[in-house]
Amino acid sequence: MTGERSEVYERRLRRFVQEVSVYPVSCERLAAGRSDREWLDRVLAGGARIVQLRDKDSSDRELLEKARYFRRRTSEAGALFLVNDRLDIALLADADGIHVGRDDLPPEEMRRLAPDFIIGISCNSEGQAVELGRRERAGTLAASYYNIGPIYPTKTKDGLREFVGVGAIPRFSAHLSLPFTVMGGIKLHHVDELVAAGARRIAVVTALTGADDIAAETGRWLEGIRNAGGGQSGE
Repeated sequence: MTGERSEVYERRLRRFVQEVSVYPVSCERLAAGRSDREWLDRVLAGGARIVQLRDKDSSDRELLEKARYFRRRTSEAGALFLVNDRLDIALLADADGIHVGRDDLPPEEMRRLAPDFIIGISCNSEGQAVELGRRERAGTLAASYYNIGPIYPTKTKDGLREFVGVGAIPRFSAHLSLPFTVMGGIKLHHVDELVAAGARRIAVVTALTGADDIAAETGRWLEGIRNAGGGQSGE
């Protein structure tokens, strides 16, 4: 949205644009018996510069306790920390931001309560990308980045039965200038074609939660994206 942004917000967004390549998203039920805390410690050990806490099962008290652990560990590691959907938890845990779906609270409403947050929004069709672009040009878009997906078939996102394919990356991103992530069924062997299509930040769930060695696999993703992009960062 139009208006001057705080130094905190600008610093967070700059780090997102310049530092993020692999974007790990938690899912404890798909982590081979390992807890979200274990997963977090291992992706940070592998070099992740951002993590998203996605937990649909814990009670509010448990989720807040977990989020505060995530905040403490990401602060120690110098990584960004976002919460999925829950603005209340993100605020109470002093997160860096939040990611929301199409049916969650509008980013514009969240921005009023969290002016310093990175706010990500899902984008599941070209029509949605067109609308986001229209709002961006009008200066009314409160989102900081958007996610294109699901790129490939995935079972981790309830309610989405269709996938948009790699071709959606240049089509969707042509409509607006915000940074974006891609997500949905992505495996390491997909990295080259995703980067060739314009992706720079790849969000993954099971590729890391299900890895035998999460830290080593995180490192392989960082290296794979770096090599596919020719060592370039940012947009």
